[in-house]
Amino acid sequence: MTDSFRNKLGQGGYGIVYKGNLPDGHLVVVKILSEPKGNGEEFINEVASISRTSHVNIVTLLGFCFEGHKRALIYEFMPSGSLEKYIYDENQPRKIPPLGWEKIYRIAIGIAHGLEYLHSGCNTRILHLDIKPQNILLDQDFTPKICDFGLAKLCPTKESSMSLLSARGTVGYVAPEVFSRNFGVVSHKSDVYSFGMMILEMVAGRKIIDTGASRSSEIYFPHWIYKHLELEDDHLKLQHIFSEGGEPVARKMIFVGLWCIQTNPANRPSIHKAVDMLEGSHEDLQIPPKPFPSSPVRTPPGTPTTSSTNLFQSSDEYTSTITLA
Repeated sequence: MTDSFRNKLGQGGYGIVYKGNLPDGHLVVVKILSEPKGNGEEFINEVASISRTSHVNIVTLLGFCFEGHKRALIYEFMPSGSLEKYIYDENQPRKIPPLGWEKIYRIAIGIAHGLEYLHSGCNTRILHLDIKPQNILLDQDFTPKICDFGLAKLCPTKESSMSLLSARGTVGYVAPEVFSRNFGVVSHKSDVYSFGMMILEMVAGRKIIDTGASRSSEIYFPHWIYKHLELEDDHLKLQHIFSEGGEPVARKMIFVGLWCIQTNPANRPSIHKAVDMLEGSHEDLQIPPKPFPSSPVRTPPGTPTTSSTNLFQSSDEYTSTITLA
C-alpha cells in the first residue's frame, strides 16, 4: 500500500505520515503512530471520535491497524496539503500562490461548519481540543477538512462532565480554561477559542505571536489589530490585502476572531453563532471587548449576569463541560 514506506509526507511527535495506494487505485494517507505511551489513549480517541463522524468538512477515516504496539490510521488523501503552508508567508516564500480572499473566507466557513457538526450534529458531541492550521487539510478544491482527533473528548449527553487530567492542545491555540479552572470550565467554547486564533492567523498571514516583529506592539497580533480597530482606521494595514473586496472580508474575520478569543468563555459565541456572524454582513458586527490574557472577573453565586459579562450565553444554549481534575 505504501510502496515499502518510500513516500513520506511528514513527521511529528505523533509519528510518521506516508502516501499510499489502495488496490482500487485510490490515494490514501497512512499515519504510523509513534511507540505509544501508557495505554495508547490518543489512538483510541482518534478511532472512537472520527469513526462517529460523516461530514464534508471532517476527514474520512478509511481504516486502522491495532496489533500489539503497531498502530496505524488510514485516511483519505488530501492533495492540497494542510492549511498551514498557505497562510504563513515565511514557510513558503514565493513558492505557493496566495489563496485569495474568497478562498480564505470559504475555508474559514467550512472549518466552522465542521466544528458545528462535531459540537451539535453528531449523536455524541465531540470536542476536538486541538484546532490549528496544521490540523486542517485541503482537498483538490480547497474544501477544508478537520483532522487529527488524538486529543478529542467525547461528551455522551448534552449536559455532561468528565475528567481532563492535564492540559492538552498546542500553545497559542489553547483556551485559558484548559490551563486553569480560574478561567472557567473546558467546553465547546474551548474549540471556539482555538478557531478564533486560527482565523486571525489566516487574516494576518503570520503566527499570532511573532517574536521577530520589528516593534514590540506588533508581537501579539490580536492586540495590534485591536488597536487599529479602536482607532477606527479606514485601512487595516495588513500587507497582503491587495485585491479589491479583501478589506470587508478581513474585517469580518477579525471581528469574529476577536469575539471567539474572549478570555471569559461565556463571552465567546457558540460555533453556530460564529457561523452566522461569518455569513452575515460585517457592518452588523459590534467591536468586541479587548481580549486580555488575564482571568475574567468572577461574579458571586446568585448574581444575575448582564449582556456585557455573558453576551453569548442564552437560556437555550446547551452546556457541555469537562471538569479539570
